[in-house]
Amino acid sequence: MHRANTYALLFSGVLIAGLASAALAGNTYDGLWHVKIVTKTGSCDPVAQYPLMVTNGKVSAGNADVTGSVGSQGYVKVSIRGAHANGQLNGNVGSGKWNGASGGIPCSGRWEASRQ
Repeated sequence: MHRANTYALLFSGVLIAGLASAALAGNTYDGLWHVKIVTKTGSCDPVAQYPLMVTNGKVSAGNADVTGSVGSQGYVKVSIRGAHANGQLNGNVGSGKWNGASGGIPCSGRWEASRQ
């Protein structure tokens, strides 16, 4: 369960960071985002929620090993420790899909984000 929490936290960090980065880059997606991650298949935590920041189109999450970006049209693509997510932002909301693993067992689901 602890590993699943780590993946969820890292994943959400990537999403928020990606969103914040785009906004500072001159698009409308910079700022603090609240991300909700829902697992549909696998043994990862059923639901996790985290705040993330987007700055200059780059996604970051404090100390989390997160890489990702948010394009000027709101396309989100992030990864963290083997978990990957993509989706679309539109105004102050967004959603998409993610996949990863917990204890070597594949997990996947959806994510939703709203700007704070």
